[in-house]
Amino acid sequence: MTDLKSFGESIVDNLEQVIVGKSQSVELVVIGLLCQGHVLIEDVPGVGKTMLARSLAKSLDCTFNRIQFTPDMLPSDVTGVSIFNQETRKFEFRAGPIMGQIILADEVNRATPKTQAALLEAMEEHQVTVDGTTYPLPKPFMVLATQNPIEYEGTFPLPEAQLDRFLLRVRLGYPNPTEEMKILNAQQIQHPIESLESVVKVNDLLNAITQIRQVYVSPAIQRYIIDLVGRTRQSGDVYLGASPRGSLALFRTGQARAALQGRDHVLPDDIKALAVPVLGHRIIVSPAARLRELSADRIVQEIVYAAPVPGGDYHMSLKKEKVKTQ
Repeated sequence: MTDLKSFGESIVDNLEQVIVGKSQSVELVVIGLLCQGHVLIEDVPGVGKTMLARSLAKSLDCTFNRIQFTPDMLPSDVTGVSIFNQETRKFEFRAGPIMGQIILADEVNRATPKTQAALLEAMEEHQVTVDGTTYPLPKPFMVLATQNPIEYEGTFPLPEAQLDRFLLRVRLGYPNPTEEMKILNAQQIQHPIESLESVVKVNDLLNAITQIRQVYVSPAIQRYIIDLVGRTRQSGDVYLGASPRGSLALFRTGQARAALQGRDHVLPDDIKALAVPVLGHRIIVSPAARLRELSADRIVQEIVYAAPVPGGDYHMSLKKEKVKTQ
């Protein structure tokens, strides 16, 4: 897995030329890329949400489209529309901005639910249907959506069905004074993104995505994942727990994180590190817990803290698997 580690590091290092001091958030976005999942970047204005998405697009040799969501936007503005050609006397499909490889859905919660729903088919099935005809999306395909969690006027909260389509939710947070000083100095002459170049070819990325699936996940780790997700459904602080899609998301992201760490197997630490960004947006907090000001992230953290971590049985199953492969 050394090649995958160096592959991931090349993307992370390139992104950190623009995004200063947010190594964990940058790594999560790369994990989402390698899992072919979609990422929701949620934070206050001005911390670099859009810049992170643009930097990722420039780091890859992929087509990039930006969709600026507004309340008056129509679903056809996203997927495309069929136009009648008077010369050929036939309808022709004019592709919308969703027909790309890396898609930035900027301020996605400003669009109406009808327009937000236009993203569902594309995100889950990697295809769009217009006037009864289905058009496949290119590979790789990834949606990076941004939203402001504190602004409510003129916004439409994402429904649970759409939130569940996002593999990860990433938060950047404010930089510390040292990091903010670096940002000021880096942008004195020009923005670092202007000189950012691609470091990854499409074929290499597709090969890496395939290799990630080969990372070993022991039965003990699989039971640990199922236990964590099951506890979100049983918690008294949770109105609606994570679905099996959450279990699969932990499984896939665990494989990617292990590969980025240079390992060919997933450790419990991988799952613990990914539990909040993978499960935090998939649960609905109960009204009683809201009154106690409990957040979804805090509940997931408490679940991870309380759940027993695989011990001896995990190491035994790992040794047996390695013996079989030798």
